[in-house]
Amino acid sequence: MSSPSSPKNPSGAAVSNGTAFGRRILQGIDALSARLGRTPPIAPHLQTGLHGEEEAFFYLRQRGYVVVARRWKTPKLPGDVDLIAWDGDTLCFIEVKTRAHRDIVPAEFAVDERKQRVLRSLASVFRKRLPEETRRQTLVRFDVVSVYLPGERERSQAVIELFPAAFARHPE
Repeated sequence: MSSPSSPKNPSGAAVSNGTAFGRRILQGIDALSARLGRTPPIAPHLQTGLHGEEEAFFYLRQRGYVVVARRWKTPKLPGDVDLIAWDGDTLCFIEVKTRAHRDIVPAEFAVDERKQRVLRSLASVFRKRLPEETRRQTLVRFDVVSVYLPGERERSQAVIELFPAAFARHPE
């Protein structure tokens, strides 16, 4: 039985935020898969991005988001949406930008006009898959999450910044 303050998904069911346990399970599966040679080699910059997306996933879950898709794509368009999640009654399309260290230019600035157009187009295709009634009643938001990963020798945790409504649904 969930408490009244438990996060809920759009159907009203309580959502578990067992993120520490879930994170350990995923990390264990990934490590086992790598040891068994079941994962193809991935370029270091892509590994950094995947690690950042995983950090963002757990960060958002801790804040009550209900993630419904990861790395969602369609054959109709180029690109992908890193995370799609419900934040209450709002459907959020989330771009995750990960850096191994802080630069002069913050990670979230990498979501330029071109990337915003791609995300808007993908969101439109995703929304067309929803029932019409749901589509009409659903608020849509575009969030950006910046993830700064600690160095291998650092014992600190990732620094994560959430930018809700980082850009408008319709360009101005």
